[in-house]
Amino acid sequence: MDTIIFDVDDTLYDQALSFHHTFRKMFEGSFTYEEIDQIYKVSRKYSEILFDQSEAGEISEFDWQTGRIIAACKDFDIPIDTKKAAAFHEAYVDEQQNIAMFEEIEELLDLLYKQGKQLAILTNGEEQHQKRKIEQLKLNKWIPVENIFISGTLGHAKPKKEVFQIIEEKLQLDRTKTVYIGDSFKKDVLGAKQVGWHAIWMNHRKRELPVDAPFKPDQEVFSAKELLGLFV
Repeated sequence: MDTIIFDVDDTLYDQALSFHHTFRKMFEGSFTYEEIDQIYKVSRKYSEILFDQSEAGEISEFDWQTGRIIAACKDFDIPIDTKKAAAFHEAYVDEQQNIAMFEEIEELLDLLYKQGKQLAILTNGEEQHQKRKIEQLKLNKWIPVENIFISGTLGHAKPKKEVFQIIEEKLQLDRTKTVYIGDSFKKDVLGAKQVGWHAIWMNHRKRELPVDAPFKPDQEVFSAKELLGLFV
């Protein structure tokens, strides 16, 4: 592969850690790690649904940001109102200032950079929020700013074809020699495969492959260590 493009959230770092820390700050009770992890996974499911609605102009960005934790809490009979959901979002954003990259991802980026591969980032989300994460992870060490693409800036979001086509044009890449790496089957794997890219599913949450999926990942890994092993 000549071009390797990465997702950010829950691909380069463990997004669940920020959620766990925020949840324990905001909610009283003796929740186990496993219980909070289930709430996190459900909140991610709702986040994807509500993000799409926000991108389509059906709901506001605020409704997306607060609605995902409200919906998740409702599924687990945990009381929460809009005010607390907004406070949760703000605390979650603050907590994400402490994110750290998987060690094996840093090793992989070092390796690919030394090999002269074209590296890029494609992430969904609001521009400034995603930029803060990118700065926290120090991704500019390996990836030039012009190769960092955020849906909030582009006006299109994964898995829409347009966002991948914009990157093809900007980077002048060969789609047959391009691989996209991400944790979301719908956003990342299907998005990349529909335009002819290779796709690696960073499935460290061990989600099930949809039985009716029109595409399958070229590779599926369950940890950052496994991902590194594909390139060494």
